[in-house]
Amino acid sequence: MTTPDAPDVEPDRHGLDEVVELCRDLIRIDSSNFFDGTGPGERLAAEFVAHRLDEAGIDSTILEAAPRRTSVVARIPGRDRARPALLVHGHLDVVPADPHHWSVHPFSGEIRDGCLWGRGAVDMKNMNAMILAAVRRLARSGELPARDVVLAFLPDEEAGGHHGSRWLATHHRDLLDDCDQAVSEIGGFSIDLSGTGRRVYLIETARKGVAWLRLRAHGTRGHGSLPTDDNATARLAGAVARLAGHVWPLELTPTTTRMMDELRQLTGIDVTEENLAGTPLAPIAGLIGASLRHVANPTVLRAGDTINVIPSEAEALVDGRFVPGLHEEFLHTVGELAGPGVEMDVIDLTASAEADPGGALVDAMHRALRAEDRAATVIPYCSAASTDNASFAPLGIQGFGFAPLRLPPGFDFASMFHGTDERVPVESLRFGARTLHRFLIDH
Repeated sequence: MTTPDAPDVEPDRHGLDEVVELCRDLIRIDSSNFFDGTGPGERLAAEFVAHRLDEAGIDSTILEAAPRRTSVVARIPGRDRARPALLVHGHLDVVPADPHHWSVHPFSGEIRDGCLWGRGAVDMKNMNAMILAAVRRLARSGELPARDVVLAFLPDEEAGGHHGSRWLATHHRDLLDDCDQAVSEIGGFSIDLSGTGRRVYLIETARKGVAWLRLRAHGTRGHGSLPTDDNATARLAGAVARLAGHVWPLELTPTTTRMMDELRQLTGIDVTEENLAGTPLAPIAGLIGASLRHVANPTVLRAGDTINVIPSEAEALVDGRFVPGLHEEFLHTVGELAGPGVEMDVIDLTASAEADPGGALVDAMHRALRAEDRAATVIPYCSAASTDNASFAPLGIQGFGFAPLRLPPGFDFASMFHGTDERVPVESLRFGARTLHRFLIDH
């Protein structure tokens, strides 16, 4: 597939409309993360960010955990320098995209049907562009944010942040020492609630933990023609079937309890995963359901390599997501479901976290949103996906998801993450840059 030329976008270089151009330029930089170190890396995207900051007179530092796995860090002084700083961060890498499956080339940055298309349009070069537009506006106008703002543009989030946020938190902790709160992706997007006169913006104030697990079964190696009651593949298959068929119970936290109560007050719907079809909440049914209970999905199976040989070992990889505060219970249940003769190893564990869903930071988000959208109502939620906020939580930094986007009714936002034909409405980008700019000045 050839890469089409995108239509020209006339940016307002003295305002915030340049967010569209910034996002388009970032999308056109292929920073695919293949999880194995073979991708192009994030160096070019990081240099683009550093250059755009430098244009506005914002000094930045470029750091590399490994060749081409590049971070950019900057600090913008605030009005009250005695307050703890706010960390605002985004990741520069994207998941791979096969052009043959897309309606447009995934790295074209094409504008079509009122949307900017391309890999990273939602996850998360849109937020990176909004951050750049907001801070460039601050610098050009001479405005100061309410407190110091530390900017971090990071690599490797899609593969766990080992070359990005985790590395930064471990090796350059001094850059973050005075930060007490952080703002990043997967929050601040809108859902229209027809009949209520309100638009709900979900703010991530909690996130589930991640447990990447390996299940391994052992048995007796032998000829495929002989009967056996010690078959590693069969033993593993039983464990996978039990895990996949398990119905996890509802587990509420302060964030999800508040979310359900507030959605009930707004809609009159007693929120569960099962009763949202055909309601104004249908577009976020998956997000809501995933936040209310543990999830454990078998994703990779490996066993023998010859049809007539019974292998002595079989393994499965499992992507587990656990409700905040319940990781020990989750791991215990997975072990029980795996059953006798199946070992469970933790490949990687990312802790869950829950911030204050009713604090001053969330209030400031609400004020910024209401200034741009009088119908805005903020509701906290728990994200099923982890973000780079998880790397900063051990430093005592509370993480929030706030990449503000006013979305048109019916826009299937959740399917854009890692999806084919990923795109973001152009007007949503402009709205986000304006809202983020207000937020930084206010809080």
